[in-house]
Amino acid sequence: MMQVNEMVDKENHIYIVLSDTGTWFTKMIQLYTKTPLNHASIAFDPELNEVYSFGRKNPMNPFVGGFVKEDMRGGLFKDATFAVYRCSMSESQFLTIRNIVQHFERESHLYKYNLPGLLGVMMNIPVAPERAYFCSQFVASVFEQAGARLVPKCAALTTPADLERSGALELMFRRRSNLPVSA
Repeated sequence: MMQVNEMVDKENHIYIVLSDTGTWFTKMIQLYTKTPLNHASIAFDPELNEVYSFGRKNPMNPFVGGFVKEDMRGGLFKDATFAVYRCSMSESQFLTIRNIVQHFERESHLYKYNLPGLLGVMMNIPVAPERAYFCSQFVASVFEQAGARLVPKCAALTTPADLERSGALELMFRRRSNLPVSA
C-alpha cells in the first residue's frame, strides 16, 4: 500500500479539520479522551467551504446523525475551536478521495452515525456496522480506501487524537472560539 507522501506526481492537498464545538456530547467525549479536539472532518479547500464528516444531521438533535456537509462558519462551528491540517498526496489519491466523498454525499440517506463504534473505541474493540461511521472512523476509512493510510490502526479504532499525531499531516493553523478564521 502506498503511503501518503510517496510518489506525488502532482501535489494536491486535502485538509483534516479537528474541532471542539463545545456541545454536551463533545464534553462527554472529552471526559474520556482527555483531549481538546474530538471531532474530525475532511475538507477539500483551505478556506473550509467544502467540509464533510459524520455528525449531527440536525444541530439541535444529537441523537440523529449520519453523513453531513458541515458549515464551519455557522451552526455548531460558529464558536468552535479547531485545528486545520494539510495532507499532500498524488492527484490520483486526491481524485479517489473526492470520488469516495461524493459517493457518500449522493447516498447520504443510507448512512448512519456509528454510536456503538464509540463504545468499541473505549473497549479497544472495532465495531464497524455496514454504512455506519463516527467522524474519525470516516476520515481514516476514506484515506485508507485511497491507499493513503494516515494512522497505523484500523479505521474503527481511530480517534481524532490519532489523526492529530499523524506524521502525514502538517498543521496549517488553529482557531480558538470567537476568533476569525485565519492562517
